[in-house]
Amino acid sequence: MFVAPDPGLLRLRTGLRAVLGIALAVTVAELAGFSLTASITGGLAALLALFTVTDATVRGQAVTTLLLPLAGFPVLALATLLHDHTLLRDAAFLLVVLGGVYARRWGPRGHALGIFAFMNFFSTQFLHAVPAQLPELYAAVGIALAAAGAVRFVLWPIERRTPPPAAPAPLPGTGLARITTRQAVQATAACAVALGIGQVLSEDRWYWAVGTTWWIFVNTVSRGDTLVRGFRRFLGTLLGIAVGMVVAIPLHGAPLPTALLVAVCVFGIFYTAPLSYSWMMLAVTVMAGLLYGLLGVLDPALLVLRLEETVVGAVCAALAVLLILPVTTHAINDAWIQRALRAVHAATAASERRLSGDEAADPRPHVTELDLLLGRVRLSLAPLVHPLSPFRERKARARRVLGLLDECAAEVRGLAAVAADPDASHDARLAAACWRVESAVERLTSPRTPEHAQAGAAEPETAPHPAPAALGHVSGLERLLAALDEPLRTPPGSLLVRS
Repeated sequence: MFVAPDPGLLRLRTGLRAVLGIALAVTVAELAGFSLTASITGGLAALLALFTVTDATVRGQAVTTLLLPLAGFPVLALATLLHDHTLLRDAAFLLVVLGGVYARRWGPRGHALGIFAFMNFFSTQFLHAVPAQLPELYAAVGIALAAAGAVRFVLWPIERRTPPPAAPAPLPGTGLARITTRQAVQATAACAVALGIGQVLSEDRWYWAVGTTWWIFVNTVSRGDTLVRGFRRFLGTLLGIAVGMVVAIPLHGAPLPTALLVAVCVFGIFYTAPLSYSWMMLAVTVMAGLLYGLLGVLDPALLVLRLEETVVGAVCAALAVLLILPVTTHAINDAWIQRALRAVHAATAASERRLSGDEAADPRPHVTELDLLLGRVRLSLAPLVHPLSPFRERKARARRVLGLLDECAAEVRGLAAVAADPDASHDARLAAACWRVESAVERLTSPRTPEHAQAGAAEPETAPHPAPAALGHVSGLERLLAALDEPLRTPPGSLLVRS
């Protein structure tokens, strides 16, 4: 995390902007004379607005930010009005979970609105908000969203100068298209069990088990993703509680040092989130402990309870993804790897057409798509390459696949650069080599047959004479695609990619 590159200092600037936006929201709430509960509610709303709104365009981000009250205000009212009606409150919370996860099928906007709705219900439990406070809470959230929007779109519009990368299109297919429905059912069932066990552990602080379960399902697709995320959440929480024992408890809720440390935690959340879920959770856990200190209820027993409920939530999430409508890591791996391979072919074909004189052909969009897809492949294969993965052979194959795909991407970029050169010449052998790349991709993305096996085992053809730059890159792709045949075409039981 400490040596990871930060091109354009984007993570640094995003983290500092988050601190500024949340500080502005809380300051305005305090100057307005709001209670501590309302100020914390506003600060959390600003954090969510800056953290979860990830539309591909600035306009889309602005629209999503404006829509957040439509998702949050009704839930906020429902949660406060049902505060003393346990069964109705629990049922409403589970319905919010179901709707929040299901909304992810509508892309980043649905994802952000679902999280905002859930967290408004969660925060009322965390702060023990009551109906009499509802007008004040509405005002605090409204002010917070306005402050976050002002900082994001006016004072420090980072995205206008550095547009966020577009996310790859959702996975197609009958089974994969229903992932959000499966996850909605899984998350609701897991949260129901976590809620029950959490209430056995604590009638007042049961919500941490539900919150753990919810957040483990965020940004995961397969059961492997979910299991790895559950472990990372537990590890981050454990480390955060250890830090909280040393940092948060001795402060006894002193306002100024607590506020400064909360700002450090906010920066840590935004700075580490793209790199390490465990480090992000450490920052979240320390921040929660500091907020409990402000509320005057922090003690070591509360932090231990927090860890216990984290374990409950992680176990409930793990059982849900293993037993209820499981989406296998294997299926997701297969889909993303095949899409990456097809992007390799599309970029190669566009480069060949450009070199043959077709000015309309442009490989650059396909190269950009390939880079994005490789990011999804790495995310999908993360459970297999995790240091604690017990499947050594699968781990080795997954790492080999990632390495070969990265080399393919390097060759594609080189080929596209040659194609962009107006002085580059077309070689008669290039079309044949591109056809062989197409055939290799078809072999790797089609069910295996004896003919495919024989073709896949063959050595790639090589040019008999020194090749120009473009042909050299295509020949490199042939070699790499042939090398991919072995790790991708493994016997049944490997569960890396279908055989």
